[in-house]
Amino acid sequence: MDHTTTSFRSFLQVLPPVQFACVYGSSLHPTNQDKTSMVDYILGVSDPVQWHSENLKLNKHHYASWMVHLGGERLITQVADKIGVGVHFNPFVTWNGKMFKYGVVRMDDLLQDVLYWEKFYLCGRLQKPVHVVVDNLDIHGANSVNLRAALSAALLLLPSEFTTADLYAKVCSLSYLGDVRMLFAEDKNKVKNIVSGQFDLFHSIYKPFLEEYEAKKLLRLSSTANRPIQVSQDCDLSVACSLVSSLPPSVRSQMSMKQEQKMKLSETGRIVHDTIISSREEAANCLRRVLRRRVMVSSARQAISGLLAAGGVNATRYLAKKVSKAWKSWR
Repeated sequence: MDHTTTSFRSFLQVLPPVQFACVYGSSLHPTNQDKTSMVDYILGVSDPVQWHSENLKLNKHHYASWMVHLGGERLITQVADKIGVGVHFNPFVTWNGKMFKYGVVRMDDLLQDVLYWEKFYLCGRLQKPVHVVVDNLDIHGANSVNLRAALSAALLLLPSEFTTADLYAKVCSLSYLGDVRMLFAEDKNKVKNIVSGQFDLFHSIYKPFLEEYEAKKLLRLSSTANRPIQVSQDCDLSVACSLVSSLPPSVRSQMSMKQEQKMKLSETGRIVHDTIISSREEAANCLRRVLRRRVMVSSARQAISGLLAAGGVNATRYLAKKVSKAWKSWR
């Protein structure tokens, strides 16, 4: 086990056992020297009610006091499920001189989002670099479906020529399309900063899929000394059909619904898993609308749930930190 995994795993010792755990965010930036920044975790558990019940006995101080007093583990889970998107976050947890934030999610919900983009919330986290610490159900393996779909979506939204940096920025931006936080409480340079800070990590994740797509003649890679890798892709209808076929079924279905009126008016186009593609541009615009709607709904629900779960003091603290970063980026 490497030193980083050992370091990230140490915090889990103070929590009940989990089936999946990964670290994401700024703590993975190789250049990050800010020792005061929070280390962010996603934790997958089989039964959130039982897990929170055990964690309340161990770490009651991690939770907002109103949740503990008014309903305990059942209220915590209900707020996450009914108001949010199934994830309960405990932010500003101090342990061993460091600060942590961890989100707890039901394993079934995690898998549904990774494989089918049901909420397009956790799958967006896992489209970016993460450090897997615990993986009892091979979420890492299942996530290959998510990564391939994210690459396909990004390619569909990109022009015929671009660099790998452009590609990873587009992948990264998928989960911010329509995100309500980006309107007032997020750094406008967030995507650029994530990619520039973790470029090598992005490349290690997506390189196998780029090589796979190159072998299928969906794109071409070329590189010269001291220059970023250039990517070129054919923008004809057959390539668009191949890219759409790699998207999750629910996304393709929603794209079909949005094009239903056009399908009634036109018999042209190819059918791809019940999704008719009349043109690459139309498919890209349709995909953008579908993802924007999903992200908008999920981010709004999770923002409300997160503020409730954090409690008054922590919610104010968290929001102030986000707004401060956003304000600095706009100056």
